[in-house]
Amino acid sequence: MRWSDWTMRTGKAVWHNHPGVRRHTELTLGERAADRMRNLMGSWAFVLLALVFLTGWMVGNRADGFDPYPFILLNLVLSCVAAMQGAILLIAAKRADQVSAELATHDYETNKRALDLIEAIHAMAVEQQSREPEH
Repeated sequence: MRWSDWTMRTGKAVWHNHPGVRRHTELTLGERAADRMRNLMGSWAFVLLALVFLTGWMVGNRADGFDPYPFILLNLVLSCVAAMQGAILLIAAKRADQVSAELATHDYETNKRALDLIEAIHAMAVEQQSREPEH
């Protein structure tokens, strides 16, 4: 398999299908929400939608709107969004740490099993070598 097959598959990171990471159905509601919010707020669609919203607000309120310049209500809305976004990003970072820990645990267990197999093969090779008659 090529490296690109491991890193991306259908636009999603491979860890979504990694055997060491819990599946979507095994996650709590909060963990699924953190994943969704991280994916939403970390996208170009969110940035473009925010720019369209801000432009629409400013254009709609430039003269006699309900929030004329200097857009005090818009400032309040943006402050609230920033406060919530900070908390959500911290939750998403915690979730990313959890995924990293699950991957590390799986890697450790895989490496431990591989080491056990290598040691068993080595012991068999030493035993086989000691059984062979000398010529």
